[in-house]
Amino acid sequence: MRFVSEPSVETKIHRMRERVCWQHPEILARGIDQTRLAIDDRGSAETEFTFSAIGDSGSGHKRRHNPQRRVAEQLARKSSSSRFVLHTGDVIYLVGSSEQYLENFIKPYQFLLAGDRTPEQIPYDSMVFGRPFLPVLGNHDYYDLPFLYGAIAQATWPLRWLLRFPKLDVGWHGSRQGDAYARAFLDYLKSCGSPAQLSKHLDRHYTAKTFGQRCLRYQPGEFTRIPNRYYSFHYGGIDFIALDSSTFNNPPSLPNSPEGDSQRRDLERQRQIIQHQQQKLFEAITQLDRTLPEDNGDIDDMDDIYTQLEQLEEQELDIEKQLSRTSSATVDIDQLEWLEQTLIQSWQQPGSRSRVLFFHHPPYVTEATKWHQAQTTVVRQRLRTVLDAVARATAAIRRERPVIDLVLNGHAHCFEYLRTSDTGHADSHIPWVVCGGSGFSLRRQRHEGSVLTEPDLKGNNREIARSYQFLGRSGRGSDKRKAYSFLNIAVKSGEPPSFEIRPQVVERYHHQWHHYELDPIDTKQHTSPSQIAE
Repeated sequence: MRFVSEPSVETKIHRMRERVCWQHPEILARGIDQTRLAIDDRGSAETEFTFSAIGDSGSGHKRRHNPQRRVAEQLARKSSSSRFVLHTGDVIYLVGSSEQYLENFIKPYQFLLAGDRTPEQIPYDSMVFGRPFLPVLGNHDYYDLPFLYGAIAQATWPLRWLLRFPKLDVGWHGSRQGDAYARAFLDYLKSCGSPAQLSKHLDRHYTAKTFGQRCLRYQPGEFTRIPNRYYSFHYGGIDFIALDSSTFNNPPSLPNSPEGDSQRRDLERQRQIIQHQQQKLFEAITQLDRTLPEDNGDIDDMDDIYTQLEQLEEQELDIEKQLSRTSSATVDIDQLEWLEQTLIQSWQQPGSRSRVLFFHHPPYVTEATKWHQAQTTVVRQRLRTVLDAVARATAAIRRERPVIDLVLNGHAHCFEYLRTSDTGHADSHIPWVVCGGSGFSLRRQRHEGSVLTEPDLKGNNREIARSYQFLGRSGRGSDKRKAYSFLNIAVKSGEPPSFEIRPQVVERYHHQWHHYELDPIDTKQHTSPSQIAE
């Protein structure tokens, strides 16, 4: 029996549509586009601006140092001039529970919120941002926790150990199929109650126009909701497009054939190996004193074990998705078709000079466990299908430019800057940035190195992408480093614009915190960054 559960793709889509009253007659009558918003901050027409990005941050309570709080403090200091903050998903660990928003979100990011109330006075479902905060869903924001497990999670440490998950930050329940995220960030139209109340709400907050259609007006300090789980907004001539990759990352079911049966046996063997490794790690945990002082090195050792357990848990879940014979083949076709049409429309609009995608699951990544996961492969394949279609439809307009100019992802707990080479698809020659190291347990880079390959039509491996910078967990023993991070990204004028990425690093080394930034990465030049200590 698994500790957490994840709703099916069908359930995710259905529940989220209910919450935003998707295509309600009152919405259709007004010609409202429920996938767009307009930021009303009087600066959206400027062609040069800076925005920030964080991801995989919601780590909550720690017995000792708190990486999320350290990153948040630096974000407050170093991003005061940024126009908005993007979040690449996994806002709340471990299971997206509403109970965890106070510790895991409101307290560390209070500087983003409007008003002067104390954190305890701010309901998680009534937050108003002074600076725009624009998130996407991560897998943990969808996770659920059976009530019985939640009750046990609040009990003693030995009972938690029996559940194979000693370090629990879950509360009494999970996300309720993404409901906590929806109440925190979406325009939860379902709560309007009557059609008259809904009508009044729409006439008050859906007064902006983009590309000729009415849409939600995002007003910092007044009304700061996003319209849907996937959406877009136009700022400084850039079209930012947010996706919910948790509804198109499930691998297709294995075929009922001898080849499929062989794959299932291989996956079952891999799962047994993972479970054996997990048991070894649990035995190692029991050897460590659970009441160690704050800076004792053994606590770092326990932290490393937890990180390994989390990696193994992810691998086990990926295997179970591949072994599923029921819902794993479901794909969020509507969202992918929306992405295709949104990108084509963006290319056809004279005022759109660039396109930026941000979503949770990275198609390209060299973190230790992600590249060979089935979820990574299927997200990459489905994104390629969309981008290939867009490339064909816009060939005369683009004149050899890439379909998109920048992609931001999370999920992998690190910072990474990669570029694709010629992949044979329309995702070629694009900068890909992983921003998933903003608070939760960091990961190492894979042993295979920085070059990503893929079999060509003849079965020969060829390079399709290369990593130019990786920050996460590194070193061993007393030289162990944990480099948490967020990004400040400067958008330059021109068409196409360049993006100057400034990684801001909060590193734990020798039981102390060190703050520094890396030299800026120009996406047109992909320079190799170096450290600048503060």
